[in-house]
Amino acid sequence: MGNFALGLIVEGAVAVLLILTIGYCYILNVRLKRLRDDRAALQTMITDLVRATDQANGAITELRKTAIECDGMIQTRLSEAESFSIELAHHVNAGHSVMSKIAMIAQTAKNAAPQPKEKPLKAKAALDQLDNFSRRDGAAA
Repeated sequence: MGNFALGLIVEGAVAVLLILTIGYCYILNVRLKRLRDDRAALQTMITDLVRATDQANGAITELRKTAIECDGMIQTRLSEAESFSIELAHHVNAGHSVMSKIAMIAQTAKNAAPQPKEKPLKAKAALDQLDNFSRRDGAAA
């Protein structure tokens, strides 16, 4: 009977170890299933990330092209503005020259013309009539 008890204990130990192995396999199966699900989600995430990266690279390329075009347009407009500025400066200098010549002519004419001591009465009366006439026409309109 000693052998029978020993055999029963060994069989019981094997059964317990088998139950533990089955339980461990079940837990391992659950973990592997979760890992596979996570792998599929990770693969989807990586695919989305690659797609987003490609779109970002395309957008960056388009932005670079646009920046280059804008830089060219700005350079063109800047050179036009510089040429207009130079031309305007020449016109202003020419205008100053003309104004100084006119001022010199006016000064010369003022110095050359005799200065009347008093205004003639006829001229003053004519100016007063002209003012009255223009006021009446302005009020009638």
